Amino acid sequence: MEAVKNTVKSATGKDSQFTSGHQVPIQDMSQPSNQSDMKGPDPVNEEVPTEDGGYQTYKAAGKLKGKKAIITGGDSGIGRAIAILYAMEGADSIIAYLPDEQKDAEETKSQVEKHGQKCYLFPTDVSKMENCKKLVEEAKSKMGAINILVNNAAYQNMINGIAELSEDQWLKTFDTNIHPYFYLSKYALAHMKSGDTIINSASVNAYIGRPDLLDYTSSKGAIVSFTRGLHNQQISYGIRVNAVCPGPVWTPLIPSTMKEYAQDQFSATPMGRPGQPSEIATCFVFLASQDSSLISGQSLHPNGGVVVNG
Repeated sequence: MEAVKNTVKSATGKDSQFTSGHQVPIQDMSQPSNQSDMKGPDPVNEEVPTEDGGYQTYKAAGKLKGKKAIITGGDSGIGRAIAILYAMEGADSIIAYLPDEQKDAEETKSQVEKHGQKCYLFPTDVSKMENCKKLVEEAKSKMGAINILVNNAAYQNMINGIAELSEDQWLKTFDTNIHPYFYLSKYALAHMKSGDTIINSASVNAYIGRPDLLDYTSSKGAIVSFTRGLHNQQISYGIRVNAVCPGPVWTPLIPSTMKEYAQDQFSATPMGRPGQPSEIATCFVFLASQDSSLISGQSLHPNGGVVVNG
């Protein structure tokens, strides 16, 4: 049976097509990767699927009106979609990103401001403790408050066996994927109050134990445990801590780190298609809003239908 093709105009005006069985174009991108360099369909940032298989613009309801958010890795991919949907719901944000990703960051800022909210840019390497402290200080200075912390920045590189996995890569992965979550949470919590939230980006790989991403998978498992422990520390203060564990998503991270494996990542899910950044960002809206007032210490699993325990 031929798959039905869904086409939607992205914010940049180009067609974005994703269906079950859609062939992702093979690409050769290096890290850091820029969304503006991706070939083929644009990632979908502010449209969400409809019941008939198409897309429509996300319908906001003022769920985050007046909130102030820090979003790491906010220049592209899931981070960009989070910043945009947060803006649609009424939140300002400051996004952190590597300096080489300035072009993408400017595009995110433009799309956020289109919805009438502020987006402050902070180019930095959050793997460094001192930079995390500066980011929190800048967020407090520019926005006056920190209500939402989204720990989202990540690094991955496929290595088939532990013998080939270098010690340097292992350290870089943990320095990028988990240590900043500790630093930023520690520094941001000094400015947060009851009703505020921390949301961490984990991964389906923490639950399935992906073998060719041993360091990445391990760091994402650490994030799940960090989320649970920090929740138990902070819930008595009224601050909720949760995680989102995406499956394969059409972002720059896939073609820049998996290249010819990209199509396999998407067809392997029960839904047989990649997730869109907007579909993950809705989880971050939910967890940041009062809609999830009874949820803390938990993980959401927008992964294309993979059943996991936890």
